[in-house]
Amino acid sequence: QVLLVESGGGLVQAGGSLRLSCAASGRTFSSYMGWFRQAPGKEREFVAAISWSGGNTYYADSMKGRFTISRDSAKNPVYLQMNSLKPEDSAVYYCAAASLILPIDSPRLRRTGEYNYWGQGTQVTVSS
Repeated sequence: QVLLVESGGGLVQAGGSLRLSCAASGRTFSSYMGWFRQAPGKEREFVAAISWSGGNTYYADSMKGRFTISRDSAKNPVYLQMNSLKPEDSAVYYCAAASLILPIDSPRLRRTGEYNYWGQGTQVTVSS
């Protein structure tokens, strides 16, 4: 069992920045950690993924250049640094953990069903 707890969400003006954190506890070994987001009335969408050690990352095309997923080591939280935020980035952001042996750019890592554990989510609201 892996417990994931997100933090760092809040209200920010367009163009601003936020850093989300995801702390993992319990049986913490997994292969990948991912960030997803879900806006009202929309499906949960992939944002970014990182290998358990933090050495490999992958981003959804629309997030490249603005969002950065990072992790110093397998024992540290996973971060999502979000810059140049737009109102359309407003959503609940979820951290998730997967136990798959796949390349970081595998399409499977962009699917919610491939992740075994999820956090409770943290709200990000970007005002215009």
